[in-house]
This record gives sequence, structure tokens and C-alpha cells, in this order.
Amino acid sequence: MSLKPRVVDFDQTWKNLKETVEGVIQLGIVQRGTWNDRFLDVYALCVAFPDNLGEKLYEETKLFLERHVHNLYKDVCDTDENMLVNYQKTWERFSEGSSYLDQLYRYLNQQYIKKQRLSEADVQYGFALETNEQLMDIGELALDIWRKQMIKPLQQQLLHLTFKEIRRDRNGESTNHHILHSVVNSFVEVEKYKKKQQLKLYQEIFEEKFLEETGQYYKQEAAKLLQEYNCSQYMEKVLARLGEETIRSRKFLHPSSYPTVTNEFQQRMVADHMKFLHSECRDKVREESTEDLARMYELLRPVTNGLGIMVQELELHIKETGLAAISNLKRENIPAQFVESIQAVHKRFLEMIKNTLGNDQVFTKALDKACTAIVNHRHSPQEICRSPELLAKYADTLLKKSSRGLNESDIEDKLTQCIIVFRYIDDKDIFQKFYARMLAKRLIHGLSMSMDLEEGMINRLKQACGYEFTNKLHRMFTDMTVSEDLNTKFTDYCKQKSTDLGINFSIYVLTAGAWPLGQTSLSNFAIPQELEKSVNSFEQFYGGNFNGRKLTWLHHLCSGELKVNCLKKPYIVTMTTYQMTTLLMFNTYTSLQFQELLTNTQMAEKELTKTLQSLVEVKLLKQEPEGQITEKTVFVLNLEYSNKRTKFKISTAMQKETTQEIELTHRSVDDDRKLYLQAAIVRIMKARKALKHNILIQEVISQSRTRFTPTNSMIKKSIEALIDKQYIDRSSNADTYVYQA
Repeated sequence: MSLKPRVVDFDQTWKNLKETVEGVIQLGIVQRGTWNDRFLDVYALCVAFPDNLGEKLYEETKLFLERHVHNLYKDVCDTDENMLVNYQKTWERFSEGSSYLDQLYRYLNQQYIKKQRLSEADVQYGFALETNEQLMDIGELALDIWRKQMIKPLQQQLLHLTFKEIRRDRNGESTNHHILHSVVNSFVEVEKYKKKQQLKLYQEIFEEKFLEETGQYYKQEAAKLLQEYNCSQYMEKVLARLGEETIRSRKFLHPSSYPTVTNEFQQRMVADHMKFLHSECRDKVREESTEDLARMYELLRPVTNGLGIMVQELELHIKETGLAAISNLKRENIPAQFVESIQAVHKRFLEMIKNTLGNDQVFTKALDKACTAIVNHRHSPQEICRSPELLAKYADTLLKKSSRGLNESDIEDKLTQCIIVFRYIDDKDIFQKFYARMLAKRLIHGLSMSMDLEEGMINRLKQACGYEFTNKLHRMFTDMTVSEDLNTKFTDYCKQKSTDLGINFSIYVLTAGAWPLGQTSLSNFAIPQELEKSVNSFEQFYGGNFNGRKLTWLHHLCSGELKVNCLKKPYIVTMTTYQMTTLLMFNTYTSLQFQELLTNTQMAEKELTKTLQSLVEVKLLKQEPEGQITEKTVFVLNLEYSNKRTKFKISTAMQKETTQEIELTHRSVDDDRKLYLQAAIVRIMKARKALKHNILIQEVISQSRTRFTPTNSMIKKSIEALIDKQYIDRSSNADTYVYQA
């Protein structure tokens, strides 16, 4: 057949084409040759000479489809009982046939209809013709006619029958899922050709009414369940219903309806009965009923403001549980009991949140708030919070050599748990002071179980609070390493000078600003002759290597080993320098008066008294007469002393925190806070130049929060101090401060 335009007899051609169109739309058998001939007929009509017959073909096809759908409508209406079945079968046959028909009219679609259509720009910007008046592809035309002549007239009947079947399914009766899905899907498919608002028909005629139907059904269902079951059973039934409705939505509805149907279900079954669920929330939390809490969380989570009461109740319960756990501590080993009690409460409720409450952040925040309240609890505002001190002592216990038979792996785990408690402490600077003092004692007296553990703990603190927080702690470690090198160099120095010290001598050179040792414990002290040579040699060595540095000897922290040869058998005793100096006085005399010892050692009377008492307690010396020490009290070397161990250590109280040291630590913290706040205020004012009072207060609190939470009165005192020092001044507006350059 020639493809050139030619004169075409429309009536005869349409007659032949119509027979094929009728067969195609009804899914009849059409031979391949016939199909090809009709395809060419469509082409011939579109390029006919002298007049193009495409428009006439479009109109006749449209008229045919309208009559065809009208006849189908009559057939569907004639069978009320099986209307859904007939509609579904008719729709599936028609939709498939219309897709084949669209292929048959492909040339008309592409060459005639496409050219007659308006562009989106024409429609949107100034052409009066509305979109629904434009020509459509034949497949689109067929679907549009179905919508107008089948769905619209049957809308009420279809919805009534569809809702009836869905209600049967909800009640557990058998339904044909395929038929329901096909019927509902037809509301979407008839407008799938649209570029915009493809779901408009589906939403208007089906979804809105279906949501109303769903709401009514589950409103009645909720009322029925509440009458028959308690809270636990009600939640179990609702979750089961929710699962069923979710599956049902997947079977029957378009995906766009899934969330809306679920939301409607939740509104009727959960949101409408929030007071009932919230009223049971307190008891469920107190009982820690994991199954009920998991159900309650799953139901309340999607509802607006549903979890608020549950979060509050959990936070209150955690706080009460934690306070009860730390209120009944026994006197022995209080730091360990305190920290481990908090860790146990935290672990218990963290596992509950992870396993029961979906690891939801709102509950994790509630846990953090509750733990913060527990850790920083005070019985009265004037009382000092002991948590920082107790945590530091607990860490000290773990890091000492005497750590309860734990291996390094166990200790590392416990130290990691310590950081959990540390993060909740408000007064982190108090912890820092106590920890630094205890670390100093461990390092100086060689009490640390492992330097790796010590360094690991400092690194954990650095991760939690930053380098500035642990700067001095790192410096203390550095000093210990530097001191080892200095001892090696000093030994080499003595060899070069051919100096025989006569004793084993080693030192720690500590940076004054980094170590929390202070100068308060220094007292007058006459170095024994046995140590003078070593001390003088080291001072010469150090002065030659580090010009301008000054050494301050902290004799009260020193210790040594003294070999005792005057007894029945020799003993090697480890003791403090003060104890060693006192015993060395008995190299010449077997008995000495207190006044003689005081004159020769040049120690403070109080310090010498403590030293002599410690030696009397271990029975190396005898006191005559017993009781209070006076100037005339005589101390005699106990030549009858014996001990099962030939090497032992005289225990002292110097490594234990005294009440005075604890008070001194707190006073030191207060002094540091004043300086810290003043420095923060100067930094802020230097950057901002002028600032209102309230804004300055807030910025200072924000900067200080990582170390401690300052009160308004503390900040005001710091501001007044800086005004006196002329760092800042008040402007003409009394509420504003100005930085003084």
C-alpha cells in the first residue's frame, strides 16, 4: 500500500475500522493482517487528500466509545447483587482493551491530536481554553469516558458495596480481596494520564468517605473494647487491630492512603482515649511492666503530645529510684556504693529504653535529666554536693595497686562507667581538684596500678570536657617522664664528677603550677647528714642545666628506705623522710628527750609530735612516760623490737584525705571559680565592648557550664570586682556594662 496522501472514502473506511475497534475494546480475536490493515486505515484517514479526516475519525471514535460505555453501564446496573463483580470484570476488560485501542490509534495520537493540544505554557498563561476541552489520546479518551459515564453515575452504589465488603473483612468474614482492590484501583487508573492531580478523583469520591467510614467503625470498636477489657488488654487488642488495618490498607488501597488511614485509626483508638492511657501510665512505669510500656509507647508515639506524660512519669520514677538507692549507703566504702548504685540505676533504665521504648531520644533525655538530679542532689541548698568527691575517691580506689583483685580489663570497664556518672556532675571543677590531689599522691608515692590506666582515665576526661580541663593532669604525667630522664642524667653526672653519694638517691622535679601540692605543708627541717651530700649535688647539677630555675624541696612528701642493724636481726623499713630523720638521731643515742629531738631536727613541734607518735605506734620507739608528749618526754629505741617480716613499710596518714584537706580543696575551688568567672567576663566584654546585664549573665553561664553552674550572685560579685579593678564600667544606662580598654 502506498503511503502517499490520497482520496479516502471515510464511511467505508470507518465501517471496516469500527468492526476492528469493537473487537479490540472487547478483547476479541483480531488477526494480525486485519490489525495491520486497520492501522494503515488510521494512517490513511490522517493524511487523506484533499482534506485531513483526522478530526472526523476522532469524533466518530469518541461517539463509539460513549455508546459502548453506556451499554456497559446498563449491563452493570442490571445486576444489583453482583454489581461489584460485574463492575470489576467489565472494568478490567475495558481498561485492557482501551490500552490496545490506544496502540491502534498511535498515528492519530502522535500526528493529529498532539498537534492540536495546547502546551502547558499556553494553558497557564493566557489561553482561554480549559484543559478538559482539549483533545485526548484515544486511550485517555476511553478512560475519561469511563469516569464520566460509569464511575460518576455508579459512585454511591460502588462506595456502599465496597464499604460493606471492607466492613465484612474487618469483622473477620470472607471477602474477595482481588475484586475490592480492582474496584478501588479503577478510581486511580482512570486519571493516571494526568500530569497533575492524578489522585484527585480517588481522594474526592473514595478516600474522604472511606476515612469517615473508618473513623465511625473504630470509634464504636474502641468504646466496645474499653467496656470489655482493662488497659493492658485494650492496648494489646488495639495493636492487633492496627496490624490488621495496615495489612488491609495494603490489600485494597492506593499507597497514598496508607498513612491517612493509619492516622485515622490512631485518632479514634488512641488519641480520643489519651486520658485513659495517661491515667494508667504512672502505674505501668512504677511496675516497670516492659510489655505494657512497649505497647503504650508504640500507641502513643505517633500521636501528637502522646508521649509527654509517659516521659514525665519515667523521669520521676528514675529520680525516685536513684535517690532511694543512694540514701541507704553503709559507712564502709561509701564512694564505691554511691557510684555503683548510680551506675546500676543508669544501666537498668538505659536497657529498658533500648529494649522497650524504641531507644527514643525523648526517653534518653529524661534519663539524663533524672540522673543529673540524682547525682547533684542536695538535702538543702546550703549543703555541699559530695558527688564529685565520692566519684574521685572511687576512681582513686580503682587506680591504686590495692584495687580489689581486679584485672586491668575490669578496671577499664569500671573507669568507663565512671565517665557516665562524671558527665552528670554539675561541679566538674570540684571533681578535678579532688582527682588531681589523689593523682598526685598516686604518682609521687608509686601507688598507681598501671600508668596506662592512669593515662586512659585522663584521656576519657579530656574527651568529656576538653583539653583545658585535663591540661594540668597531662603536665603531671609529663613531669614524671622528665624526672626519669633527670635521674639518669644525674647518675651520669655523679660518675663524671667521681662523686659517691653513698646512698641510692632519686627525685621527682614537679612543675609548681601543675601539681596541687601548695606550700602550706612546708615546715622547717634540718636535712640529716646522710642526705646533705645528695641534695647539694643535685642542686649543683640542676642549676648547671637549668639556669634561673629554683628548687623547693617538699620533704613532707619524700620517703626512703632505712636499714636497721641495731636489733636482733636487720630490717629494711620504708618510711617518710621525717620518720627517717628522727630515727637517724638514735644512731648515737638510745634515748632522747622531745626537746633534744626538736632542736636537732628543727621540725615544727606539731610535725615532730605526729612523727614520733607514728614510730611509737609501730613500737620502734618507746615513750616515757606514756600519754601526752611534753618537752621532758623521753623516747627510747626499742632494742627488743621484732617483726616476722624483714622488709616492711610504716603506714602513715599522709596519704589519706583529712577533713582539713577536704575543706581546703573546696576553698581552693571557690577561689578558682572567682578567677574563672572574672576571666570569662573580661573575654566576653572585650569581644562585645558593651553588653546588657542579663545578656552578660547568660553568656557567662553558657561558657562556664562545662565546668560548673555559677549562681547569679557569684557572677554579680565578679562583675563588681572587675568594676573595682577598672576592667569594665557601668554606662549611663545602669543596666549596661562597657569594656574599659
